[in-house]
Amino acid sequence: MGKVTLIATAAMGIESIVAKEVKDLGYECSVENGKVTFVADEKAICRSNLWLRTADRVKLKVGEFKATTFDELFEKTKALNWGDYIPENGEFPVVGKSVKSKLFSVSDCQSIVKKAVVDSLKKHYRKTSGWFEETGPLYRIEISILKDIATLTIDCSGVGLHKRGYRAGQGEAPLKETLAATLVMLTNWIPDRPFVDPFCGSGTIPIEAALIGQNIAPGFNRDFVSEKWDWVGKSNWDEARQEVEDLAKYDQPLDISGYDIDHRMIQIAKDNAEEAGLGDIINFKQMQVKDFTTTKDYGVIVGNPPYGERLGEKKAVEEMYKQMGEALRKYDTWSVYMLTSHPEFEQFYGKPATKKRKLFNGFIRTDYYQYWGKRPPRQQ
Repeated sequence: MGKVTLIATAAMGIESIVAKEVKDLGYECSVENGKVTFVADEKAICRSNLWLRTADRVKLKVGEFKATTFDELFEKTKALNWGDYIPENGEFPVVGKSVKSKLFSVSDCQSIVKKAVVDSLKKHYRKTSGWFEETGPLYRIEISILKDIATLTIDCSGVGLHKRGYRAGQGEAPLKETLAATLVMLTNWIPDRPFVDPFCGSGTIPIEAALIGQNIAPGFNRDFVSEKWDWVGKSNWDEARQEVEDLAKYDQPLDISGYDIDHRMIQIAKDNAEEAGLGDIINFKQMQVKDFTTTKDYGVIVGNPPYGERLGEKKAVEEMYKQMGEALRKYDTWSVYMLTSHPEFEQFYGKPATKKRKLFNGFIRTDYYQYWGKRPPRQQ
């Protein structure tokens, strides 16, 4: 097969973090809104799916062209080398989206792409009549048109990369694992320092921190749709999974704690950590943030506290922010990072942030408030 072009999709605002992850895997990449594109060998499909902590999914780019008419869409899609990727028995549903383009009917675009791929595969497999049975592995095609530029991809991940396979239970507003990993990666935490999440909910942030701390690939515990693709090959997947095993630092000691006001969430967090194989590494305990105390230095606190967006909750949340500020301000060597959509968080916390970063939690626009603690003497 030689080289393939891959796209790691990213939530708005974190493309640079996904790009850094792609570069850390050894691939040069380019960054656009919502996506990071890189050219590599087939093994990159396995490695990027297993290792990318902050990307939403990995897609194989089959082609890109301008299309302002349905004829153009059909002919240019048909001309692409679909037979290189999709076997004769492959299942290839088509999904689509169109933004600011002349071809705005997504259902029409989908059916035209489907017909064009069928024609292309018929020619490739010298099939003269009938449709394909589609009883084999899945190759989900996406037609995405933005400002009349059509991009055709095949999904390499299957379920989204945020589904790590450890979440046995969750609360009512769970944080996506990819965002939790992003929050940890935006801090100055290193594995030999204490790490605390005072609003741990189902344990996602502490679990992601532990995976990062021990260099455990986020995809180690799950399957991917492209594992069934013959042209990627079992040996590439075996090698990539062996690399995951070889690079994990299971003996790296960690000091990670998660606290929550709700004892039921603490039990769920413990179950999830157990499922991830980190049950004896993370300390979970029922506690309110105002009761936080520590004798340790140079730790990192990361939290996704309640935002107070619901009617009647705002006052209580603002009071809690105030108590949190009072409890955490005593520890000037600790760095604090809080994600919330509350526009006056700093005012209630009682201190302006060192830095703020805009992030999206699902569709909610939030700010990541960063309070940097004093540096350890050896870094000065």
